[in-house]
Formats: sequence, structure tokens, C-alpha cells
Amino acid sequence: MIFIDSSFFIAAINKKDQWHEKAGEILPIIRNEEKITSELILSESVTLVGSLFGGKTGLKLFNYILDNHEVRYVDKELSFNSMNTFLKYDGTLSFADSVSIEIMRDLQIERMVSFDSDFDKVDNIIRIH
Repeated sequence: MIFIDSSFFIAAINKKDQWHEKAGEILPIIRNEEKITSELILSESVTLVGSLFGGKTGLKLFNYILDNHEVRYVDKELSFNSMNTFLKYDGTLSFADSVSIEIMRDLQIERMVSFDSDFDKVDNIIRIH
């Protein structure tokens, strides 16, 4: 299983994104893998894509994510564990990134697709970029 970050979804859709070409190279590599993301990543991705390209494109991304990824929803326990991670990194990781890290730890996922170098400071994560 591999965790997918919002930076990948956004780069894959936005032809002007600096990582667009790289996202296109990664997509066939991960196509047949089980993929997971969080509701926060879903929200970030759909919101940004919708603001850049309109609501219908946001809806297409929303449906793509739901059809091709397990989406982990944030409950109280995950929120508190993520806040501890957020505090551990003294706010240098976003809360959404902290949630991603906690989901990966909980499910023993080592690999993530992300163009966000902030994840490089986290032990035991292999960032595909």
C-alpha cells in the first residue's frame, strides 16, 4: 500500500505545476498498487483544483480519488495522535501532513507519493517524487 499526498494529485492535473511531468512519470508506476489518502488530502486537493479549474474539474478529481483510493477519515483518536506529531515537529509540518504521517504509522505504510519535501524530515518514510 502507498499513501498519496495532495501535491501529487494537484501536479497530475495542473499542467503549469513544476511537478506535472514527474507526476505523469509516477502514475504508471503506482497504477496497480493499493493507494490510500486521507479526507484532509481529499479536501485540500479538490479545493485547490476546483479553485484553479472550476468545480467540475474538482468533482472529477473527487470521483477519481474515491474510486481509486481508500480514504481514511479523521476521528478523535487520529486527531489527538496527529496533534502530538504536529507538536513533535513544532509546527514545521502542517496538521494535514501530521494526519498523513499518523495514518502511515498506524497502517505500517512506508512509501508515499509526494512532492512536499517536508516529509523528508520524518523517519521511516520513503518519499517517491
